[in-house]
Amino acid sequence: MIKQKNGFTLIEMLIVLAIISVLIILIVPNLTGKTSEVNKKGCDALVQVVQTQVNAYHLDHGHYPSDLSTLVDDYITGDQLTCPNGEELDYEDGKVSI
Repeated sequence: MIKQKNGFTLIEMLIVLAIISVLIILIVPNLTGKTSEVNKKGCDALVQVVQTQVNAYHLDHGHYPSDLSTLVDDYITGDQLTCPNGEELDYEDGKVSI
């Protein structure tokens, strides 16, 4: 009778775990500290989107809105007044900024 060997040996499992551990050790430090960079890029993108909606309002009504809350519901949503990092958008003379 021939025995078939199914499964992994303990050495093979330890080698795989060692490789996974090394990959985790290399990847995790590169991910930390990226949150602020991602939030800044997201905030910059939000400013561009809201500025586009301010310009659309200007085209539709012939004048710029008095403040950003005027745009809520028709042009932007209420959560688009604040960046992902918690900073509120500023608005003055038709220009949106952080």
